[in-house]
Amino acid sequence: MADSCSGQLIAFPALTTNNDPPATNLMVPNTRLDVARAWLLQTIAGRLLIAGVVMKLVAWSLGVTGWRPGLFNALDTLGGLAILLSALVIGYRVYVIARYRLLWRVRRKLILSYIFIGVVPVLLVAVFFTLGGLLFFFNVSAFMLRNHVESVVEGAQFLAQAAAPTLGGVSVAQLTPGLATRQSAAASRYPLVSYSLVPTDRLCGGDSSAPAPGIVTGPWSHVEAPRTIPTWVPCSGFAGLITYPAESGTRLAARAIAWPPGMRAALIVDIPFGDALIRRFHDEMGITIDAYSLVELSDRVRAADGSRRGRLVNLRLGEQQEPLGWVAFLDYTDWTTGEMSPLTVGFRVGPAAVYRYLSGPSFAPLDNYNLGQIFLLLLAVIAGLFLIIQAVALLMGLSLARSITGSVHELFAGTERVRRGDFVHKIAIRSRDQLGELAGSFNSMTASIEGLLREKAEKERLEQELRIARSIQMSLLPQGPFDMPGLSLSGHCEPAREVGGDYYDFLPLEHDRLGILIADVAGKGTSAALYMAELKGLVLSLSRHHVSPRQMLIEANSIISKHLDARSFITMTYAVVDLRARTMTCSRAGHCPLIYVPGPDSVSRAAQLLTPEGMVLGLQFDLGDTFDRLLEEVTLPLGRGDLFVLYTDGISEAMNPQGDCFGDQRLVELAQRHADLTCDALRERILSEVHTFAGDAAQHDDMTMVLVKIN
Repeated sequence: MADSCSGQLIAFPALTTNNDPPATNLMVPNTRLDVARAWLLQTIAGRLLIAGVVMKLVAWSLGVTGWRPGLFNALDTLGGLAILLSALVIGYRVYVIARYRLLWRVRRKLILSYIFIGVVPVLLVAVFFTLGGLLFFFNVSAFMLRNHVESVVEGAQFLAQAAAPTLGGVSVAQLTPGLATRQSAAASRYPLVSYSLVPTDRLCGGDSSAPAPGIVTGPWSHVEAPRTIPTWVPCSGFAGLITYPAESGTRLAARAIAWPPGMRAALIVDIPFGDALIRRFHDEMGITIDAYSLVELSDRVRAADGSRRGRLVNLRLGEQQEPLGWVAFLDYTDWTTGEMSPLTVGFRVGPAAVYRYLSGPSFAPLDNYNLGQIFLLLLAVIAGLFLIIQAVALLMGLSLARSITGSVHELFAGTERVRRGDFVHKIAIRSRDQLGELAGSFNSMTASIEGLLREKAEKERLEQELRIARSIQMSLLPQGPFDMPGLSLSGHCEPAREVGGDYYDFLPLEHDRLGILIADVAGKGTSAALYMAELKGLVLSLSRHHVSPRQMLIEANSIISKHLDARSFITMTYAVVDLRARTMTCSRAGHCPLIYVPGPDSVSRAAQLLTPEGMVLGLQFDLGDTFDRLLEEVTLPLGRGDLFVLYTDGISEAMNPQGDCFGDQRLVELAQRHADLTCDALRERILSEVHTFAGDAAQHDDMTMVLVKIN
């Protein structure tokens, strides 16, 4: 009997990994020239580059020949756009490849994330405060310069206002010595300071007709002493900055005017910003005036359209001694017109000078240090601590990132070894944290996989042996079509596992008789299959000596009950068909009922369930007396077309997914409805109905069936 199971050949696609290149090209370039040619001809960026270069060459050729049609500029522009698009595509591809190669490792990702989270904000804060500090520093230094320049202007004003009242009522002979004395005293503070008493017709010094002689004291090396007072100077006086020409360019001076009482004259005091004063600025403030720029606006300098123009003058006024340069904005007065104009002074200054200016006087307990310097020292100490903390944090972050990524790399290497089939590889556990536990779990997993593979190999070996056992068991059943005049026979056995305990057989006997047997060993699997093989040998032997089915079953029970396990038993139906006497004699030892469907010559074709009395074989609760007493033998007359169906409980108790059984009654109705079919056709119909009823539910018991039809 052929096995009902059929094998299937399953084809699996070739496995690929993420590291394998996609197999899209049939030919792989072997040289760099082939790669370049393929890139130029097969990619969008390469084609755009070729098109742009060609259009540029055509446009250049047209330009060289001198023939410049209207299409020339458009062609040149399109070529440039094509090259630009190609460059953008190439740049994007380079960015993608570089990003992939740079960020492929987890370690680099963690380090970059730590830099973005921890280092970049610190750098941004540092840059912000540095820029803010520089801006504050430069504003303070500009204020220092303006303050000192204004102090010089105020000094000139003070000198003029202090000297003017002493001139009234003084004889002409005493005016010159008096001014010379004052100039000499002021020169100790302001080098090159100069005095000039300028006669004027204005009576700003009071109602007096006293003559005002012109007196000049001081070097007046910067400009010639003024001989007149401009009309724009008020009677309240004047104090401000003026410019004057010099060999190196226009330079700066502080000028103050006061009106002596009782005189028709004005006293002018000039303090030029010469090298000595600039050096004093450096000594007092730590500031060196480097250069200044001014815009002179004058009514006498006008364009043709009447608008005024400015003249920019750049001056260099000292040596660059300080590290930082900045500018300060001042206002100067045009001596001729009295107009105010902007003045930009360039200077150089060091941080120490500004800090000394801000820190104030020395701290009493510490004569060499002031309070600001103490605070600066403390700030430097705190900054150093911050830098140390930042460096330690950076090192700790890199160390943690290395430990994390090292464990991840070990896991990656381990998975690669496992993917190649090396299940012996173990990952070194370097820490007792979560990553260490993960490495330990990986080692346990690989060990489990190795054990599972051994179990799988052992299971495959056992399955192979069971397949061999199944083949041997199937060979114990009737093989091929069984032909006997006057009978049609068909059988089917479908184990629930590789081997089973169901058994059927056709036993040719003497004098046109045939023994038909169907049996079911309790349980499934190997033990049931072994008992089934033992039962076959026993039946083959006893059927030759016992004509009566009852006697054969009694003898079989007395023998097999001594060898069966206490938890096992066998159900069996044995029938003998006598074609000469046209009878069937059967006995049933606790097996499923027989289905009998009378032939067309019978009065009624209603199917019947034949249930002769009998108990199962192999029970050991007595010496067999109960089995002998209960076993019944039935003889039935045979008619043309009579049908007998013998089956095991795997047929009637087949379950659907809802847990419902197929049932004896459904099988009886099916046999009656299709009794006119041949045995093979009826067998296939019954199996089809049973499988349809069971659906996706798993087969839980062996299914065996024998059909006998009288011709």
